[in-house]
Amino acid sequence: MRSAKAGSGDLTTRARIRDTAIRCVAADGVDVSLRAIASECGVSASLIVHHFGSRAGLRAHCDRYVLDGIRERKTATLDPGAGAEALLEQSAHIERYAPFVGYVLRSLQAGGASATDFLDHLVDDTYDYLEKAVRAGTVRPSRAPADRARALVEFSVGALLLQLPGPDEHLDLDTLPAWLRAYTERLMLPMLELYTEPLLTDSSLLDAYLSVREASATRP
Repeated sequence: MRSAKAGSGDLTTRARIRDTAIRCVAADGVDVSLRAIASECGVSASLIVHHFGSRAGLRAHCDRYVLDGIRERKTATLDPGAGAEALLEQSAHIERYAPFVGYVLRSLQAGGASATDFLDHLVDDTYDYLEKAVRAGTVRPSRAPADRARALVEFSVGALLLQLPGPDEHLDLDTLPAWLRAYTERLMLPMLELYTEPLLTDSSLLDAYLSVREASATRP
């Protein structure tokens, strides 16, 4: 998503731990142990606690890092001046995002309150960058912008979740990049068509639904 900034050794260590934790969660799920993350990273569990306070603290840090990266890249593709260039650049290097895609899906696959919270953050971020794009003129306004944001997130992650192994099964990160490339290339054209050229040739279905909805709202 974003490379670790060069600078102090402390920041570099935190970034290395964070990136390792993201990969471990993607591979084996959110219940991966702190000891396993430490072993994979080549540090001690106590050093991770020193930097992040606890496994929960590390998880919260990884959540925000991944969510911020998604938001930055989605915002870039909707930029009125450079959106096409951003989309092509991201597509050309789609394999690099495989651990982060795996992390998102494992976070949602886990279920419970933490998954709901993570999904809500995805929806909130989507709402924000869509509204920014509406103001910039690259996205059409919606009658229900919050519902639209949730629908887009649920459609996209729902389709990906169907591809995941079970919660207790290992996800091979060596093969995930190639799979993500094939998945993206299969869906990119039809999804861009749907977003750019409406599937329906007229608004009769929408008009009928809105008419019934408005009539229901006015009934005592």
